[in-house]
Amino acid sequence: MPNHVFCHYKFWTVKQCNFNIDEAGRHKKLQLQELEELRNDSYENSRIYKEKTKLFHDKSIARKHFEPGHRVMLYHSQLKFFPGKLRSRWIGLFVMLKVFEHGAVEIQSEETGKVFKVNGHRLKPFYEGFNANFLEVIQLDAQVY
Repeated sequence: MPNHVFCHYKFWTVKQCNFNIDEAGRHKKLQLQELEELRNDSYENSRIYKEKTKLFHDKSIARKHFEPGHRVMLYHSQLKFFPGKLRSRWIGLFVMLKVFEHGAVEIQSEETGKVFKVNGHRLKPFYEGFNANFLEVIQLDAQVY
């Protein structure tokens, strides 16, 4: 069939079905506008949810405040295969030299004197008031029944 005959056939079919093309076009545009409004509402709700979730998450983060001269311990993240049940993942004593913006910290090892930068999240303060030499002995009496 030639192309112009095929188009005429479509138009004739629409007329036969008593179908108003202009009204159908207006209805389709209205449906598309409603769909766009629903889409915009869902984006807005998603944005609000993400903001609330971020505020909740940020509120629960414990902030660490470091200053130059503080003594800290470093989290050793390379212990992967069977490090031992009681083996600590915190290593060494380090002295803070400089605190950069965005959480980077420059530290120096007390043992070797090596200076390097690490992420501040991998550090925890070293509390010097703890005395490991103090030992309290408690006697337990064995009672025989």
